[in-house]
Amino acid sequence: MKPRIHLSEHFTYGKLLRFTLPSIVMNVFASLYIVVDGYFVANFAGKTEFAAVNLIMPVLNIMGTIGYMFGVGGSALIAKTLGEEEHERANRLFSLIVLFSFGLAVLMLVPGFIFMPRIAALLGADGELLENSTLYGRIFILALPAWIWVYEFQLFFVTAEKPRLGLVVTVCAGLCNVALDALFIIGFKWGLAGAAAASALTQLVGGVFPLVYFSRRNNSLLKLVTPVWDGGALIKCCTNGSSEFMAEAAGSLVGIIYNVQLLKYAGEDGIVIYGLLMYVSLIFSAIFVGYSNGIGPVISYHYGARNHGELKNLRRRSLTIIALTSAAMFALSEALAHPFSALFLLDSAKLLPGAVHAFRIVSIAYLFTGMAVFSSAFFTALNNGQVSALISFLRTFVFELGAVLLLPLLFGVDGIWVSVVFAELMAAVAGGIFMAVLQREYHY
Repeated sequence: MKPRIHLSEHFTYGKLLRFTLPSIVMNVFASLYIVVDGYFVANFAGKTEFAAVNLIMPVLNIMGTIGYMFGVGGSALIAKTLGEEEHERANRLFSLIVLFSFGLAVLMLVPGFIFMPRIAALLGADGELLENSTLYGRIFILALPAWIWVYEFQLFFVTAEKPRLGLVVTVCAGLCNVALDALFIIGFKWGLAGAAAASALTQLVGGVFPLVYFSRRNNSLLKLVTPVWDGGALIKCCTNGSSEFMAEAAGSLVGIIYNVQLLKYAGEDGIVIYGLLMYVSLIFSAIFVGYSNGIGPVISYHYGARNHGELKNLRRRSLTIIALTSAAMFALSEALAHPFSALFLLDSAKLLPGAVHAFRIVSIAYLFTGMAVFSSAFFTALNNGQVSALISFLRTFVFELGAVLLLPLLFGVDGIWVSVVFAELMAAVAGGIFMAVLQREYHY
């Protein structure tokens, strides 16, 4: 087995890929939870049930990404603290973040469960679609505290120099999800309720095991200890992670707007096609997010240690990796357009031409997604949450939201697909401009 890579090392392309690969795979498997649910629901429950999952999932995702905010922002702060050789304080911060986020999740769970029917109705659901959306949402939200921990610990495993262990936990949870989906939906014939129960139980696997690991003596950089209240650190953590939370939450909010627009322009069939596109987007974006999450603590460490030469090295090599990966994703998306659509539309073949057409348009966005994601994460790692948040805000609330509201007026349903490409292109340009302007300030 190759020796463990430490945050303090000089990173070659090989070390970068070895260090970030577990984080990438973790994010891909986490995204597969949703994709696997979609596959089983689409083919073994029904089209309306599939539309219900796609309709309510953005709302649930907004709640879950609270954990992403604490994980990204906390990792940047903790890694910087480790770079400053304050190991005891790093553990106290780690423990405080885990405990505080759990309490916040419990506070969100109760009203979310109670008002789930009203939320689904506000999204435009009625009749059977409303009933199915409420059913899935109420079962899934019961696992919200564990889901928030899943997001957090994916990041904290990397900061603790244990990305491989984090990968093992995520893979095991993903396999558990597949097995439970098959058992509950096909075996027990629980339909949509089975899919929701499978996902909820999966979050317990992915969230509770890391809690046990970090609570015991271990050989990582982090351990759960008795936390000490530090309001300033929590605010800094939320500020650092606000951009990533904004990106995820705003992306989910924009997804809600997409669903509303699609109900208007294409009906329930449009939501089904959009769900397929988002499954591919989830997986591809997870690769970029996973890389950014994996390299983030390294950037934070060298920033805290004032190793400016290594910051330049990390930025240059990362941009090269992202450019090559973006081109590969574009080609792969074009190639998978027909087979992937056919896989989910076994009983809805009439939707296949429209799905393939939408894939051909949206695949162009993958040429720019990597730069949009990495530029925001780069400034989070530098503990500049303001710039990172601004990039995320522009990407979602300005570029994507504006496009999805305006372009359909000009191009109909195609305007909805084009808006994805427009938003990613403009966000990549904005991120590049900020990286160029602030280069001297951070010496990268």
